[in-house]
Amino acid sequence: MTALWVAHVNVTDAEAYGKYAKAAGPAIAAHGGVFLARGGRYQQLEGNDRPRNVVARFPSFEAAIACYNSAEYQAALEFAKGASERDLVIIEETPPAE
Repeated sequence: MTALWVAHVNVTDAEAYGKYAKAAGPAIAAHGGVFLARGGRYQQLEGNDRPRNVVARFPSFEAAIACYNSAEYQAALEFAKGASERDLVIIEETPPAE
């Protein structure tokens, strides 16, 4: 089962967050992650508004968690700390109805 990594972000330091994004991309790709949405147009309908929204698909729930816990991603994440307010969730996808 594939999994989605969904992040809602408010960037408070664009320069530092840019370093995070540059380092996080290769770490995500190394774990089979593919970006489906990355900071495009959106409309907030409910809940807290965070102007940057990112969705990545991973080959499995376990791969998404392994990516987050990897040394490469954790090193990238250091740039985001103090440079953003973030919510991140990993969701296992529902198989298509047959």
